[in-house]
Amino acid sequence: MKKENIKTTARILLGAGLITAGVGHLTFARKPFQAQVPDWVPLKKDDTVVYSGFVEIALGTALILTPEKHKALIGKIAAGLFVSVFPGNIAQYKNKRSAFGLNTDTKRLLRLFFQPVLVYWALKSTQKP
Repeated sequence: MKKENIKTTARILLGAGLITAGVGHLTFARKPFQAQVPDWVPLKKDDTVVYSGFVEIALGTALILTPEKHKALIGKIAAGLFVSVFPGNIAQYKNKRSAFGLNTDTKRLLRLFFQPVLVYWALKSTQKP
C-alpha cells in the first residue's frame, strides 16, 4: 500500500472515530462521557458532553471531507481537540470515575497514554507529503 493511501485511510478512520464518538456523546454514551468532565468546567456536565459531541461530529466530518489544501489545518485543529480534552481523562483517573470499561486505576492510567497517540495520528495523517 502506498504511503499516501495509508495516510488517507488513517485520516478517514480517525474522522469516522470522531463521528462515532460524537454520536455517542449525544445518544448511547452520554452518561459515561459525563464521567470525564472535570468538576471545574463551568457548564453542566451534560451540556459539556452534548457540545463536545457536536464538535466531534463536525471535526470528524471535516477530516473526511476537507479538500487537500485544508487538511493540515484540520489535522492541527483535531490535535488541539485531543489536547484540550486531556484534562477530562486526567479527571477520570484522579477521581476514580469508571466509564467505558475503565474501571481500575491501571486502566484509567493506561488510557492517559493513548491521548498523545491521537494527537500524533491527527497530525501525521493530515500533513502534506
